[in-house]
Amino acid sequence: MNESKKRWQLLVIFNVVCLAAGWWYSHGHAAPPETKQPFANAVQQREAMIRLLQESNQLLREQNQLLKSGKLKVQVSESQ
Repeated sequence: MNESKKRWQLLVIFNVVCLAAGWWYSHGHAAPPETKQPFANAVQQREAMIRLLQESNQLLREQNQLLKSGKLKVQVSESQ
C-alpha cells in the first residue's frame, strides 16, 4: 500500500511540474514572440477566392433558372 501511495504522489508531482512548465513556456519568455508574416497567407487567400467563386456560381445558377423558366420579359427601348 505504501508503494502505491508513493507512485501516486510521484505521478501527481510530475503532472504539476509538466503543467507549470507548459504554462511558463506559453506565458513566459521561453515562447517565441508572435510576429506578423511578411507575406499574405496563401491559404486564407485561396479560401476567400473559393468562397467568392461559389457565390458567383450560385448567382449564375439563379440567373439560368430565371432564363429557363420563361418568366423573363425583355423590353428594348431606344435611348435619347
